[in-house]
Amino acid sequence: MATLPDVATTEAAPKTSRAGRNLPAAIAVGLSLGGLILGTVYSPYKWTFIVIVALAAAMGTSEIVKALRSLGAQPPMAPLLVGGAATVVAAYRYGSTELFLGLALTVLGCLLWRLADPAEGILRDFTASVFTATYVPFLIGFAALMTVPSDGADRITAFVSTVICSDVGGYAAGVLFGKHPMAPSVSPKKSWEGFAGSTLACALGGAVFFVTLFDQPAWQGVLFGLAVVASATLGDLGESMVKRDIGIKDMGTLLPGHGGLMDRLDSLLPTAPIAWLLLTAFVPLP
Repeated sequence: MATLPDVATTEAAPKTSRAGRNLPAAIAVGLSLGGLILGTVYSPYKWTFIVIVALAAAMGTSEIVKALRSLGAQPPMAPLLVGGAATVVAAYRYGSTELFLGLALTVLGCLLWRLADPAEGILRDFTASVFTATYVPFLIGFAALMTVPSDGADRITAFVSTVICSDVGGYAAGVLFGKHPMAPSVSPKKSWEGFAGSTLACALGGAVFFVTLFDQPAWQGVLFGLAVVASATLGDLGESMVKRDIGIKDMGTLLPGHGGLMDRLDSLLPTAPIAWLLLTAFVPLP
């Protein structure tokens, strides 16, 4: 005999969109994060933004370490957290050379920490440590580098906002027109139509940001936008592959409607060095 659905359970279930998100929660969290970034990066105390970046690196590192441990790897948490925070601060205080030095010292610290344990699995654990140190604090350190010039707030705005254009354009076009999956075995909801929407939004957004924020030619902004959509999409698909390999849907539960912090950083992290490089090449220092 068929049973009626539990009304209370049905009413309590979160409303999800066609793209699989709790859309109201996702929008609220996204706006809150955007306000936090803008509020700190444009404040008179620029170091507050670096604190946010260092905290993001620490939380992202923690999520990655916990995920890798579910596969049996044991990357050491303490040297990754301490070294990651030091890497971000060193990049802001001293420059790109110290960013690479911070990565090297963090990896070395992980190796020395791991030598205190039995030799079995050391290659696996060291490889996981190198992956984590590179993927999170090293890549996010390029955001710290972008903050250094006097127009650093505008550089961060162009970087983050163009990545948001990719997300919003891809989401809207995917929901409205998505029919042909890009990588069905990795991310079934990501479509070629959504990618086209991301590309258009990033090209337009990049042009607007370059003209209004930097008084630079629109074509430079279009190139910037195209580079951002490529790196952001690869970052999104790359993290999806990692999660499928681990066997999880999200990296965490910190952000309602999004998942873990790494589920928001997946597009930003690989884009940060690309954005820093292009902004350094195209936008003269004030």
